[in-house]
Amino acid sequence: MHLRRSISLAAAALTAGLLTGGVPGQALAAAAPTATPLPLSTVADVVSAGDRVFVSGGRSATDVVVTSAAGAVVGTLSDLPGPTDLLLSADRRTLYVALPTANAIAAFDTGSLVESARYDTGAGECPSSLALTGRYLWFGYGCDQWGGNIGRIDLGRQPARLSTGVASEDFYNAPLLAAASQNRSVLLAGQASLSPASVYAYGISTAGALTLLRTNQFSAVGSNLRDIALDPTGATLYTAAGSPPLVQAFPFADITSPTATYATGPYPRAVEVSRTGTQIAAGADAAYDPDVFLFSVDGTELARYELGDELTAGGLAWSPNGARVYAVTSDWTGARPATLHVLPVPAA
Repeated sequence: MHLRRSISLAAAALTAGLLTGGVPGQALAAAAPTATPLPLSTVADVVSAGDRVFVSGGRSATDVVVTSAAGAVVGTLSDLPGPTDLLLSADRRTLYVALPTANAIAAFDTGSLVESARYDTGAGECPSSLALTGRYLWFGYGCDQWGGNIGRIDLGRQPARLSTGVASEDFYNAPLLAAASQNRSVLLAGQASLSPASVYAYGISTAGALTLLRTNQFSAVGSNLRDIALDPTGATLYTAAGSPPLVQAFPFADITSPTATYATGPYPRAVEVSRTGTQIAAGADAAYDPDVFLFSVDGTELARYELGDELTAGGLAWSPNGARVYAVTSDWTGARPATLHVLPVPAA
């Protein structure tokens, strides 16, 4: 799995870029990707607000790096204890940052880069994943085995009101969360670090209560879940797990068998749906093979990219206009800085 890590910087530069021809007649030409070294040794997440991109350093770091849409570093959100998951508000004016080592979630103005609020998660220790449905900011938390659950911050109240333990199920650790941008009544949670893996589909009441609607059949999702996503309407969920060697799509209403699959090769690590819901970005960690793929929702491959280093689990983000995909990688040996890759999307 880590054979690629011995590639020299020069060789990596030669191999990095856009590859086409995965499906004859389907992959289209695009501008060359770019790779920007970041002032981080590790990375945890990436999101795009359009004109700015934010990359978090993870639990051992203290910074969120800010870049331009083209990937040039323009600033830093500093002195943050262990920034991991990142989330943007619907209008992209607020950035939420999970701070698991501080048991808190910070909010920043994406224009001024000034911290506008910090929410203590109280008994919801180690908040590590974030999702937003209207007034409710959700966080998956958990520091210990089988100590994971879901918390909720009601941003519609002043001051904001915190609730923890809102899921009836306990999770092995902090669950992965995903919400649908056009549907405030559903929430998806994924159980990472177990084999087989599980996902849980919840309904959200107007008062913010969670109701478990369904979970997947045994082993349907695979093992060692790394990332989950929902399409904008909340009708389809996507999973990237260590096994099987492909990303899968399931109906939110019936998580039994996939309706589409996306061939990434071994060890899928990330999946992200475009803002329009028409394209899927998926990433894997197969040595010497392409790391990131773009697909139409029916599974047709549109493009593929080789990054040269290890793609971060969940480390993909679409630009709001769908013209770029951002990917973050790090060198597992620590010999090179983490990297932000800007991947141009081929025109249809």
